[in-house]
Amino acid sequence: MDFALSEEQTELAATVRGLLDKRADSAAVRTAAVSDTGHDEALWATLCEQIGVAALNVPEEYDGVGASFFESAVVLAELGRSLAPSPLLASVVAVEALLAGGTEDAKARLLPRIAAGEIATVALPGSNVVLDADRAAIVLVVDGDDLVEVTGACATWVEAMDQSIRLARLDLSGAERTVVGDGRAALARAELVGAAAVAALAVGLSDRALAMTVDYSKERVQFGRPIGSFQALKHRMADVFARAELARSASWAASYALAAGEDAEDTAFRVRAAASYCLEAASLAASECVQLHGGIAITWEHDAQLVFKRAHALGRLFGAPHQHRAAISL
Repeated sequence: MDFALSEEQTELAATVRGLLDKRADSAAVRTAAVSDTGHDEALWATLCEQIGVAALNVPEEYDGVGASFFESAVVLAELGRSLAPSPLLASVVAVEALLAGGTEDAKARLLPRIAAGEIATVALPGSNVVLDADRAAIVLVVDGDDLVEVTGACATWVEAMDQSIRLARLDLSGAERTVVGDGRAALARAELVGAAAVAALAVGLSDRALAMTVDYSKERVQFGRPIGSFQALKHRMADVFARAELARSASWAASYALAAGEDAEDTAFRVRAAASYCLEAASLAASECVQLHGGIAITWEHDAQLVFKRAHALGRLFGAPHQHRAAISL
């Protein structure tokens, strides 16, 4: 693999970042997070229609871009940096679950809808809450050996500490179920893709936390000089930078392995290692962001609290760092 983005991937990241810089500043993020849908619908429409973010990992025969999960991870990293609430994580995992376990009929019927921007999600066994379930047009459930599409399920929004991540509980008692594929294959793929996707979000979050901290250290003056000039604080920010860069490499390696689809055992190792490392890097970056900002960081008005909440929330979606380490066979 190349340890750098290609020209096309670099352009994709720059395009997404430019749009988010204009449309997802602090005020916009906070407004979107507490809206009825939990995200900025106009921004989501722009991301899907003008950039095609929901279609990146959808093959061309299903009206997708025909790229790969790697390109989806590039976009997720930019979303992680901006903190913008988005249903992309849920839709990406649902697409990969369908590609791995869905029947040809199900893929032909559902994937074009997801590629066009309809929100999709998949409920995995053992999870009490489901990403974006209360606003998803397509809801998949892994039920034993079957991948099932459900319609008419009752989804109830669940309040979370991180308001930018939308969670809901599903009541399937009155829902209509249609078997659309192999549940075991869908589950295996969804777990790995979910972990790698969260790792990409964590990399972007680490970048955001570090940038905020460095910028503040240049502005905050103590004892007649910027606090960023103190050697002890330089060391702490340098440590975060080193962890963030190592996390980026680990995330790219995992995303590349998933996109290439070669050695299954090696892919699982890379994904688990990346998820563990990236989540811990994000947690460190967020903690240092709060510590080095001082008292202002624990106020509602400052974005440091958004970074801190997101860092901890990411580790609850597809496994905590210690759980990923435990899943690695040594």
